[in-house]
This record gives sequence, C-alpha cells and structure tokens, in this order.
Amino acid sequence: MSSAVRGKLPWPLRMSYDKQDTLLKLFVLSIAAVLSFSTRLFSVLRFESVIHEFDPYFNYRTTRFLTEEGFYSFHNWFDDRAWYPLGRIIGGTIYPGLMVTSATLYHVLHFFNITIDIRNVCVFLAPLFSSLTTLVTYHLTKELKDVSSGLVAAAMIAAVPGYISRSVAGSYDNEGIAIFCMLLTYLLWIKAVKTGSLFWGAMCALAYFYMVSSWGGYVFLINLIPLHVLALMATGRFSHRIYVAYSAVYSLGTLLSMQISFVGFQPVQSSEHMAALGVFGLCQIHSFIDYLRAKLSKEYFEILFRTMALFAGTAITGVGAVLMASGKIAPWTGRFYSLLDPSYAKNNIPIIASVSEHQPTTWSSFYFDLQMLVFMFPVGLYYCFCRLTDANIFIIIYGITSIYFAGVMVRLMLVLAPVMCILSGIGVSGILSTYMKNLDISKVQKKTKKTENYPIKNEVASVVIMMMSLFLITYTFHCTWVTSEAYSSPSIVLSARGGDGSRIIFDDFREAYYWLRHNTPEDAKVMSWWDYGYQITAMANRTILVDNNTWNNTHISRVGQAMASSEEHAYEIMRELDVNYVLVIFGGLTGYSSDDINKFLWMVRIGGSTEKGEHIKEHDYYTPAGEFRVDREGSPTLLNCLMYKMCYYRFGSVYTEGGKPTGYDRVRNAEIGNKDFELDVLEEAYTTEHWLVRIYKVKDLENRGI
Repeated sequence: MSSAVRGKLPWPLRMSYDKQDTLLKLFVLSIAAVLSFSTRLFSVLRFESVIHEFDPYFNYRTTRFLTEEGFYSFHNWFDDRAWYPLGRIIGGTIYPGLMVTSATLYHVLHFFNITIDIRNVCVFLAPLFSSLTTLVTYHLTKELKDVSSGLVAAAMIAAVPGYISRSVAGSYDNEGIAIFCMLLTYLLWIKAVKTGSLFWGAMCALAYFYMVSSWGGYVFLINLIPLHVLALMATGRFSHRIYVAYSAVYSLGTLLSMQISFVGFQPVQSSEHMAALGVFGLCQIHSFIDYLRAKLSKEYFEILFRTMALFAGTAITGVGAVLMASGKIAPWTGRFYSLLDPSYAKNNIPIIASVSEHQPTTWSSFYFDLQMLVFMFPVGLYYCFCRLTDANIFIIIYGITSIYFAGVMVRLMLVLAPVMCILSGIGVSGILSTYMKNLDISKVQKKTKKTENYPIKNEVASVVIMMMSLFLITYTFHCTWVTSEAYSSPSIVLSARGGDGSRIIFDDFREAYYWLRHNTPEDAKVMSWWDYGYQITAMANRTILVDNNTWNNTHISRVGQAMASSEEHAYEIMRELDVNYVLVIFGGLTGYSSDDINKFLWMVRIGGSTEKGEHIKEHDYYTPAGEFRVDREGSPTLLNCLMYKMCYYRFGSVYTEGGKPTGYDRVRNAEIGNKDFELDVLEEAYTTEHWLVRIYKVKDLENRGI
C-alpha cells in the first residue's frame, strides 16, 4: 500500500499489524474490565450504596475502626460488644487482608485529595477487584495456551454468576479479593514452574501471603500446589525447575503465612497443611536421589536406595504417629471433615450444617451459576490433555478437584467458577480457531483445490461458528439476568412487586436497628440468633451474645435452649446471660421465608447438642406423624415455646390475605394454632412496619421487698 493511500486511512489502520493486534487486545481487555465492574452495580442503582448480607457488616465495622484508630489499635482491639460476657480479641481471630486493603486504598485516595467515605470504599472494593481478576485470568490463560484463549476467559469471568454472587457492589466479604489473590498466586506459580526462577517463586510466595491474609480458603491452594508437584513426580516430569519453584514457594510462603496472628503455627502443626510439608520433604529426597544416581554405579545406587527408602519410610511414619498421638499435629477441623464426608457435619456438628452455604450443591445450581461453561469445561480439558505440559497438568488438577469440592459445598462454587472460565475459554477459542480457518478459503481456492478433507467444509464451519456465537449470546443474557434478579438484592433491604407491578421496599431491618440504637441504653444486651449478630453490633451499636463467628458452640447452644424452651425456663437462661432485649425475625405477614420459625429446628438441634440442653429433643417439636406444623395440629411443645410466642404474639388478630382467617401465616400457609396468649416474662418493645423484626424487653424480677 502506498504512503499516500495509507495516509487517508483512519489512524488505527495506519499502524503496523503488531500494533493493531496489541491495540485490539487492550480494547477487549478494557471492555471486559469495565463490564466486570459495571455489571456488579445493579444493587447500588436500584437501592443505594449499602453493605449486603451479614458477615460484611463485621468487616465494615472493623475496617472503619482500622481507618480511625490505626493498625496497632486494630491488632490489639478487644471487642466487648460481641459474645457477652466473653468478648472477642479481634486481631487474633480474623484474616486482616480485606480490612488492610480497604484502609490502604482509603488513605491513598485521601493522600491525593480524593475524599470518599470508608463505607463507599467497602461497597465498591469487590467490583474493583473483579476488574483486576479479569486481567489476571487473561494472563493465566495465556500462560496455559494462547492470547485468544486468555481474551475469551477474561470476558467469561467478567460476567459469570458463580463469581458475581460474591463480588457485587456491597458484598464486602473476604472472597471479594480472595479470588484475585488465588488466581494471582496460580499465575505466578505457573511462571515459576516454567522458568525455574527464584524470583517468580518469591513473587508467588508473596501472592500466597496476600491470599492467606485474606481468606481461610488458602488451605485449598496450599494443598493444590503440592498435589501438582506430586503429579509431576509421578509422571516423570520433576526437574530442577520444579524443585527451585516449590522450595521457594513453600519455605518463604510458610514463613510469611505464620505472620498472620489467626494462622500462627498452623502451617507446621495442623493436618490440613501436612501434605504441603510432606511434598516439600519429598522434593528434597527426590533431588538427593538424583544426585546420588549421578555419582554412584547402578548396583550401589539400588542397594542404597532400598535401604534409605525403608529407613525413611519407617522414620516418617513413626514420627508422624507420635506427633499425632501427642497432639503436636492438630487433627482435621470439622469443616475439613465435612468436605471429605458431606454427611459428617449433619451427624456431628449441627452448627456447621445449619449454615446454608455449607449445604451440598444441587445440579440446577451448576447451570444457574455457570450456564454454558458446564458444557465447554470438558472441551477445555480435552485441549489440555491433547497438549500435556507442566502448566496444563496444573489446570487439569485444579478443575477436577474444584468440581468435587463445589459439589460438596455450595459456597465453593466460587472456587470452581474461575477454572470453569479458563477451561471454557480454552475450549471456545480452540473451536473457533479451528473452524474459522475453514472460512478463510476463498471460492477461487476451492475451485483449484482438487482434494479436500470433506466436501462441505465451509458450510459445516459456518454452522459451528453460528452455534458457538448463539451460545455466547445466550451466556451473556443469562449472566446479566441472574446478576440482576438473583445476586443484586441486599438482604438488609428487601423488595417485592406490588399488584400494579411497582416495586415495594421493606426496610424493616434498618428501622429496627435504628430504634435499638436510639431507644435502648448503651450497655443493653441483645439476644438474637447468631445470624444477626454482626448487623446488630455494626448498625445498632449494642452488645450481643452470639454472632456469625460461631466459634463457641456452647454459647450458641445456650441461646438455642432459650428460644426452644418455655417462657419460665427461657427466663432463667436470659437472667443468667444478663439479657435486656430479645430480637426475632418473623416473615409470616410479608411472606419472607428466611425467618426464625424456618430456622427454628436448627436452634433445637444446636440447643440440644450440649450437656445443659439434653432435655431438648427434636422429636418433641414434631407432630405424632413426624411433621413440623404451626397450626392446631402442631406439637404442644412448639406452640408454647418462647420463639413461637415471640413471633406470633398479637398475630392471631391480624388479617394477612383476603379470604383467609386471622393469624394466617403466609410463609407456612397455615392458620396458627395458638392465637390467644399473653407474654409473662417479656413485653413487646417494638415491631417494625411490616412485622419483619420484633423486639421484646425482658421484664425485671419482681421486687420482693414490697
């Protein structure tokens, strides 16, 4: 092309091919990053800039304390408003990465005179890191296959619902930055494996440290990398590169992780970390054997190898048994056992089983959160198996293990979503690249070409590309719909559609917490089920007995016993715990199904799981036919317990639906069985507009001197 003609073209077309290619990559990545951020803003646009769910309120409260008081005070903070009368040492019981990241960003913005409230930093942190995650996903997929696969994977992870569920605006939880940390660690690990560089190994260890400081899910990571090294050993791919990479990552990463107070000496004492330690020792043995093999003859080496293997195996087994028996190596935790055996928590630890995030994943959830990725995942695996490399073996192991764990626990869908995007990106890119080549054959070439692999190559390629385009379009619409309808509604503010299609807002939670903050003494103690503890301390600024940390099963059990007992017995427990107010969530009027009546059986199970609660038996709350009912056929024990009375007090005279009797529960679809009763040890203090939150004051003891 002449210079005169080139000068008339738009400036992008005047660039060289390489520059145009680079510009196009930057454009696609920028669009993916912007899409990743903007698609997570539905909740802010529909409601307001507000923190979601339950755990994020604790994270927000601690972040605000960190920005106001500094890191030293934060690290040594004893919170006397939680777990009364025990309290909680904050610095030693949390992963501080999320709070430190937000506080750092807040101070950097203020340094440049960009004034923004810490709450807004917390609200928008997860969408910001999701944009960074798209960039890391691109680089990781590029290391595994090529640039085109990286671009497809980045676009997919920008909108995949499985990741959006934990990273929408307002979802200020550890997972919001942990997925970025996890993928960054994987990227740097792949670079370290490919190069055998100590530099990349050290960078991987630093990324791992950031991951450890942010989320307890780092245990998956520190077991996956050793599993990769073990697989490389088993397939004869172990080399000096792997030795340098893993030795650097494990030794430096372990030392750094032990600087987190909440982690402490767990990396060298707990069973969850022993696989990493064992593989580290195996690396040293393997390298030493390779050194001896090079120095000794084959006969002498075989004799020495048998002797050393027998001695080392016996010594390691003996030392491990002694350390396990003496308690120096801690056994697996209940959550870890529940990953290996899904029925373990249900049978042994009801507090873990009661959390909805810990339930097994349904088949429909996989499609709901991943859509076409479910079908493209095996295609990506196929392409990886076709070209087995050290890096591809890693992503294969990551994909297979994460599918298992995501099936056991619905919360771990978050870990599966990134590898689904990566392998699907490889699969989609491979299919499109293969069939797009068939469309490049011009008609002239077709006429002159005598032999072809199959006669209708161009038509088949057109159909495949059109189908793949259709799948990608439906994926986009599905992800946008799921994000908008399922994952962008803050639990603190509820909404529903009226008969005319208008949106109705239920702001009862904040109404109740506002009332508590301004109408109760500052030292008032509030008893509620543990789900609402973080919100009460953060928004009402009142002392609570139990919260979402769930570290003390005995204390939670005591609250469960009070809720499941009669008024007289519950009053003794409340006086013992110095309770002033009791808060319950009730959805019978509005149809809100996540209320305390629907959670009540878990209160019964947890309450009866300790010695003091042995008198509480779950079967007492069922009918003779084994049904849990709140109507006249319900169990007398249920109809007269404290939780039932607090939820249904005065409800027996309320009309909820046309054509239904008074006291009709819209969640249980039944007329309540115990309508006419009065409270003896409690008095109603406040009920919100839609009856979602009900607060009761505990009566004082009678003055016996009168």
